Amino acid sequence: MSSVAVLTPESFAEHRSGLKDQENTGCVPEDEAYIPTYLEAFPPLPEKEAPGEKPGEPASAWGGKIRPIKASVITQVFHVPLEERRYKDNSQFGEGEEAKVCLDIMQRTGAHIELSLAKDQGLSIMVTGKLDSVMKARKEIVARLQTQASATVAIPKEHHRFVIGKNGEKLQELELKTATKIAIPRPDDPSTNIRITGTKEGIEKARHEILLISAEQDKRAVERLSLEKAFHPFIAGAHNRLVQELSQETGARISIPPPSLPKDEIVITGEKEAVAMALSRIRAIYDDKKRKTTTISVEVKKSQHKYIIGPKGNTLQEILETTGVSVEMPPLDSGSETIILRGEPDKLGPALTQVYAKAKSVMVVEVTAPAWLHRYIIGKKGQNIGRITQQLPRVHIEFTDGEERISLEGPTEEVEQAQAQIQENIKDLLVRMDYTEVIIEQRFHRHLIGKNGANINRIKEQYKVSVRIPQDSERSGLVRIEGDPKGVQMARRELLEMVQRMENERTKDLIVEQKFHRTIIGQKGEKIKEVRDKFPEVIINFPDPAQKSDIVQLRGPKNEVEKCAKFLQKIIADLIENSFSLSVPIFKQFHKNIIGKGGANIKKIREETTTKIDLPTENSNSEMIVITGRKSNCEAARERILSIQRELANMKEAEVAIPSKLHNSLIGSKGCLVRSIMEDCGGVHIHFPSEGSGSDKVTIRGPVEEVEKAKKQLLQLAEEKQVNNFTAELQAKPEYHKFLIGRGGANIRRVRDKTGARIIFPSPDDTEQELITIVGKEEAVRLAQKELESLVKNLDDVVEDSMVVDARHHRHFVCRRGQVLRELAEEYGGVAVSFPRTGANSQRVTLKGAKDCVDAAKKRIQEIIEDLESQVCVEVAIPQRFHRAIMGPKGCRIQHITRENEVQIKFPERDDSAAGQDAPPQENGEVSPEAEFVPRKCDIITIAGHEEKCEMAKAALLALVPITEDVEVSYELHRYIIGQKGSGIRKMMEEYEVNIWVPQPEKQLDVIKVTGLVANVERAKQGLMERVKDLQAEQEDRALRSFKVSMSVDPKFHPKIIGRKGAVISQIRKDHDVSIQFADKGDEQQDVIVISGYERNVEEASQAIQQLVAELQEMVSQDVRLDPRTHARIIGARGKAIRKLMEEFKVDIRFPQPGSDEPDKVTVTGLPETVDNAVDHLLNLEEEYMLNVTETETLAAYMKPPSRYGGPGGAGGGDDGSGGPAKGFVVRDAPWNASGNKAPDMSSAEDFPTFGTGVAPKQTSAWGPKKF
Repeated sequence: MSSVAVLTPESFAEHRSGLKDQENTGCVPEDEAYIPTYLEAFPPLPEKEAPGEKPGEPASAWGGKIRPIKASVITQVFHVPLEERRYKDNSQFGEGEEAKVCLDIMQRTGAHIELSLAKDQGLSIMVTGKLDSVMKARKEIVARLQTQASATVAIPKEHHRFVIGKNGEKLQELELKTATKIAIPRPDDPSTNIRITGTKEGIEKARHEILLISAEQDKRAVERLSLEKAFHPFIAGAHNRLVQELSQETGARISIPPPSLPKDEIVITGEKEAVAMALSRIRAIYDDKKRKTTTISVEVKKSQHKYIIGPKGNTLQEILETTGVSVEMPPLDSGSETIILRGEPDKLGPALTQVYAKAKSVMVVEVTAPAWLHRYIIGKKGQNIGRITQQLPRVHIEFTDGEERISLEGPTEEVEQAQAQIQENIKDLLVRMDYTEVIIEQRFHRHLIGKNGANINRIKEQYKVSVRIPQDSERSGLVRIEGDPKGVQMARRELLEMVQRMENERTKDLIVEQKFHRTIIGQKGEKIKEVRDKFPEVIINFPDPAQKSDIVQLRGPKNEVEKCAKFLQKIIADLIENSFSLSVPIFKQFHKNIIGKGGANIKKIREETTTKIDLPTENSNSEMIVITGRKSNCEAARERILSIQRELANMKEAEVAIPSKLHNSLIGSKGCLVRSIMEDCGGVHIHFPSEGSGSDKVTIRGPVEEVEKAKKQLLQLAEEKQVNNFTAELQAKPEYHKFLIGRGGANIRRVRDKTGARIIFPSPDDTEQELITIVGKEEAVRLAQKELESLVKNLDDVVEDSMVVDARHHRHFVCRRGQVLRELAEEYGGVAVSFPRTGANSQRVTLKGAKDCVDAAKKRIQEIIEDLESQVCVEVAIPQRFHRAIMGPKGCRIQHITRENEVQIKFPERDDSAAGQDAPPQENGEVSPEAEFVPRKCDIITIAGHEEKCEMAKAALLALVPITEDVEVSYELHRYIIGQKGSGIRKMMEEYEVNIWVPQPEKQLDVIKVTGLVANVERAKQGLMERVKDLQAEQEDRALRSFKVSMSVDPKFHPKIIGRKGAVISQIRKDHDVSIQFADKGDEQQDVIVISGYERNVEEASQAIQQLVAELQEMVSQDVRLDPRTHARIIGARGKAIRKLMEEFKVDIRFPQPGSDEPDKVTVTGLPETVDNAVDHLLNLEEEYMLNVTETETLAAYMKPPSRYGGPGGAGGGDDGSGGPAKGFVVRDAPWNASGNKAPDMSSAEDFPTFGTGVAPKQTSAWGPKKF
């Protein structure tokens, strides 16, 4: 008796069943399991043939010789003789066309190419890469680097297709192999010649290969044999075995058309001798069957034909195999029921018996059931019908949509059982279930469903029914309700009530400007959600923004819709009221004052008046400030802004009463008339009332004198408009306009005073730059037009003149890129003034232009010279270290003084050596007594201009000299003033435009130095003292907040006090505004909790924690045993279900960790009554979920595929149904069972060594010698 060994668990037995052919079990009794030998289970790997081994021994179970693995990268070397090289004239090898061609081929094919030159000037080429890449590269190299020859080869036309091969594959392979180009004539070309192009060597190879293919085809033959289709099955044999044997014996290929193809031609191809042999054998079979066979016809129902044919015709083949009779079936699409049996007479009887047996082996039954019941018969996810199919797997059950029938197909007995079960189910369902149909208009369907199916889902859950509402595409109003009879009626009643309510609904359209839609909806729909919450029965629909519609639709009960409409109208009225807008003209230079430092002023006005204020950008020419909000608030904001302007300048506001009918004519085309008055009167602002207001008041705002002047002109113009309104236009070149206006408007004022007409010049924005408009009485306009025309005519007469200017004044005119000359040209009609070149030693200046312009320009130059000669130079001594501060950012301060006082200021060259010396301290702008200030050359600033202007500029410069003052601030507060990374001190320096110096910490001084302009230093001192007061108040508050209390709490309660993710402790901290610290892990006193904050808050927080601990002490823990298979369902996705359960019962539930010794132990902690309720609920959930788990496992067991050795008994007879433990995989004659050997130790590194580590063998293993 052989010994056995258990190797693996039961699962390996199933895997092993796939390795062993079923024939092995044929020689043992059915009731005894076959135990394979070790060599059968684990065949040895093939070895190299030993010297004494016989070559005739059978191969191992692993098959024949192992094929070597080919390398993926190959290298080929070939030679191109000198005479065949295409490029021979390269001056240096490795350059020129050959190298370029190789580089291009490498890029295209991915192969690596190396060239070398032989002694005979031939070219050696080495190509490395993958086989395909190398072949392609070689072909291209030969074609592009080697001279080409051509030759033809003639083979029979019918052999051409064999040279081409399937899809041209053979031809491509041949071209790559021989590195040639092969051209085969087209099928319609009668030529038999094939042209080969390439190298001589390649042509010879290709020619040889083509001739070989042709010679091979010469040996082959094709025969076509037409035999009656009825005899084809006898020639093919059962399962085509006979024709396969015939092909193997003769070596010919035999093609028999399939039964579905109406052809009777059998094609035989191959060697001539093989074809002839196969042909004679087929004819012999045909003649024999033709002579011996006869036929009988039988009638069988058409529905049973498929059972006779069987899957893929297998049943017909079985009948042919067992009886030798061919069964001819009529086509499935024909109405014939006649079946013909063809065979030898004595075998027709058994064949007919088999045909009838197969026809009646399967039964088809139809069960009648209402179509609406079908899904209940099937059950949720096919559970109900699945039970039947699991018991009776060979029964096929088919439900037909919309029909009241169920088809059952399968073995007679099983079909009858399934029919009985289904009929029983139908009877039970008809008692328990009912349905009703309701006609509801389609427009109400989506409201019945509700948002995300809320309404319909509620009805389904509440009444335990199924409601089917047709899709919109079905255009049907039929709603079907199925389920419990009582629930069906209640659901029907509720649906009809909903429809009735909807029929009584009212729809109302509100007209709301689309610009307000986004505001009403609010950010992320927050505001409209509030409205919908207030009116839940009203549906509010806003139009799509792309529709540009103003209609907002409300739908719902009449009263609610009315209330909602009134509420929305109130919101809209508020929005309209708050969207009132007005514009305020403010002089551009005052905009920065209105904004204030860091936007302080404008922010304050916005907050106090609750308005939106928009200022024009810095580089914009607009002076308009736009205010938006409620009308009263806008007017208040406007008044605040105007008051700032009035404080900053001597501003006046006057009102003029002018009839409103004259306003448009006074404003003029595009505002030209009113703009001309504003420009003429120093840029005053004139504000006309809005059109349609009916007001006659026109407001004029600006400097006092200019307001009076504008008022006079406006009244005069209004009077002229009332008396006589005549307009004339005049064309003049734009460069003449400034000369016509004159310096300070002198020329045009003279014409206006003389004629009484008003003359308007175009603004820079006007398109017609040459057009001058004259307005007034006709007589005055004509006279003014005549005056201007004569002036323009004089300007058109160009003259040239000269004057003498002292050379020392030339620089003034030409400096700053000739700015003075440009101003002269602009002011005096484009007159050209030319000064002599530098170093020309000439004082003559040439003027060219209109006579009047030239004369006026000469006069102006003379005035400038007299002014220059009257100028003086004043020196101001200011230490060099202050020069940069005086200049200001980008020289803005010095530019301001220069512009205001009309002087020139020159700073000295910087003396770096002087800058390095210790500067004497200066306090409050005066030199300290201990060090007298001695001016040096680098300290002297020169001011040039009129004497009184120079003195004013000097005073302004001295005012810019910074001073330094000390501010007493306690050393302890310094770090708070400096702020984090110096942010605090930096903010103060920027805000007050000063430099603040804080002493080093180690000095511990109580002084902070502030350096800057006098006014700025005073402001900074005040700001610093305010900051000190705030910090002192904070220190006092900090002292009050530092009250601490320590309390002892058992560490086991700490996690509960902290809560999930710190939620509980965070809430206590937030509620009482305290800091709570728990002991660190390494601390000795783990029970101490420290609370710090205001004394009262600390006491309240301490009481809250004590109360929480008292509650926790009352809590109990109870263990409950729950099947581990239900844990995941109870916990829910991401713990959502268990969290909800814990919140509902106010308990804590802990599940065991994976790998726990007690996997079914669940701990519930909380108050006694809540714990009991939670445990009861958990046990109920377990019971409910276990039903699903058991059902799922049963279904999974049924769905498991049967083993190879048949029957539900398990794999290979390993399971006898007793439910005992599996024996595992057993083998006989294992090497470890031999005498002196033992089974290998799977934990031993010796018996099972790790890859990559060598272990010295201790003894010879039972597995045989190790191979390395």
